[in-house]
Amino acid sequence: MTQRHIKTPVLDIAYRQTGPADAPAIVLLHGFPYSAQGYDEVTSLLADKALRVIVPDLRGYGGTRFLSADTMRSGEQAALGSDLLDLLDALNIENAVLAGYDWGGRAACVVSALWPERVRGLVSGNGYNIQNIAASATPADPAQERRLWYQYYFHLARGHNGLTANRYDLCKLLWTLWSPSWTFDEATYARSAAAFENPDFVDVVIHSYRHRFGSVAGDPAYAEIEAKLATQPAIRVPTIDLQGADDGVNLAAGSEGHAKHFSGRYERRVLEGVGHNPPQEAPRAFVAAVLELCR
Repeated sequence: MTQRHIKTPVLDIAYRQTGPADAPAIVLLHGFPYSAQGYDEVTSLLADKALRVIVPDLRGYGGTRFLSADTMRSGEQAALGSDLLDLLDALNIENAVLAGYDWGGRAACVVSALWPERVRGLVSGNGYNIQNIAASATPADPAQERRLWYQYYFHLARGHNGLTANRYDLCKLLWTLWSPSWTFDEATYARSAAAFENPDFVDVVIHSYRHRFGSVAGDPAYAEIEAKLATQPAIRVPTIDLQGADDGVNLAAGSEGHAKHFSGRYERRVLEGVGHNPPQEAPRAFVAAVLELCR
């Protein structure tokens, strides 16, 4: 794939692209703590499908940079969705199949819910990923609260400092906990971990996890979008939900009731032996879902 950069109103986005520029577009979106390199096998499988495949680095990752030092290093869901919409605009993409998981799945869900005319289909890891911030103080069961330890850690100055000093080992631990049945080697992890050296990585990550609990304010530039997301808008574009049966942070049972958030075609597929990272753990299943929505 060819490494490129394009400027949006807020970011200089690094992205990789393959396929004809006039072909139907697919945008593949990574999560935390992962990177665009996690789509390498997926893009290889899509290489001969006459599709325009675009894999960006999210804000705070890899080669993507903020244009202004004065821009708030927000990791809120509205910012991620707005970045994706800006990328589609900058690349003159009228509509695309959006596919992602974790943060990337959230960005894809935001655009699918608020700008459905820009989306032909959605592949979303863990289903409906739009955060219900108003309900964030409602506790989960104790076992799930334990799985979210890293989120509470990031609320502390100690967590900020820990992510700054130990990002390589901390994020590797999360990979292991969240995908317990996936055996990855050091080289595979290191390729993604290089993206965490972005100068804005820590600030964006910390803000993301504090904002989703209502502990810090968002960027005023995205207040209108956040207000719309607070209504938990339904998604009406055709959607395939890929849920890892072995997901160690968002258990498979957690997405069982997500159909209520989708007013169009919705199908939930549980992937056996797969954890939180479907593109790397089950690339063929991921590609199959994407191609089904391209038809």
